[in-house]
Amino acid sequence: MHDLDHRLLSALRDCGSDTRVAAAARALSWTGEHGALWLCAGLAGAAVDRERRGAWLRAAALTAAAHLASMGVKRVVRRPRPGGDTGAEPLVRTAGRHSFPSSHATSAAAATVAYGALSPAGARIVPPLAAAMCVSRMVVGVHYPSDVAAGAALGALTARMGSAWMNGSRKHG
Repeated sequence: MHDLDHRLLSALRDCGSDTRVAAAARALSWTGEHGALWLCAGLAGAAVDRERRGAWLRAAALTAAAHLASMGVKRVVRRPRPGGDTGAEPLVRTAGRHSFPSSHATSAAAATVAYGALSPAGARIVPPLAAAMCVSRMVVGVHYPSDVAAGAALGALTARMGSAWMNGSRKHG
């Protein structure tokens, strides 16, 4: 797994040598910092869809909770970010030194599950944007593929576990 992780990271990191790809990856990384893009999307959904405002706000809260969960896991696992072992400088600065799981992937997957359940537009727009954000973290050289996969799984699981609450039900499923 270690070797595959490094080979995939190297291949994706090489994509960042194209200045347009690097700029897009940097922009996605910046907007995804601390789940900002996804939290803003939830607030926008709440502002536009007044009938389900509460559900949108709870979906945003689930996205934030997933992000916080990933930060907790990082403190326990403490996997260093790619760097010296890859021979390539990252294209962005990071808020922390630890890489597992990717918090960007966690919040992106949580938003995909939560917002996709609330809106047909969300179900069409969020998944490709979330996937691009996940890939961007490898292109900029700050996460291994296993970090991104684990983060996406954690985010999807968190949102799925909170879906009954998000929809206003007292039952959890």
